[in-house]
Amino acid sequence: MSHTILLVQPHSRPDTRTYSDYESLNECLEGVCKIFEEHLKRLNPDQQSITYDISQLFEFIEQLADLSCLVQQKSTGLYVPHNKEWVKQGIYSMLRKQAAK
Repeated sequence: MSHTILLVQPHSRPDTRTYSDYESLNECLEGVCKIFEEHLKRLNPDQQSITYDISQLFEFIEQLADLSCLVQQKSTGLYVPHNKEWVKQGIYSMLRKQAAK
């Protein structure tokens, strides 16, 4: 379990920057999925159930002005930054593991 900070900037305006912190990387990656699901709910308020595929999630991530993760390294206590591509790879791996269960 590595403490992880998620930095999100949906638009080019600096005032749209937010951050969230998580107890683990997996919780952070699930948090990114939840952000997308909340976005879909706002776009489709009348739908009871919303489904999506990973390509739609990745397109959403790419449309964000910025998204990155800072993952704490246990050995040093320092935070290592990771970009959108790294986050997408992490989500892909996490969802594959979940699907295999």
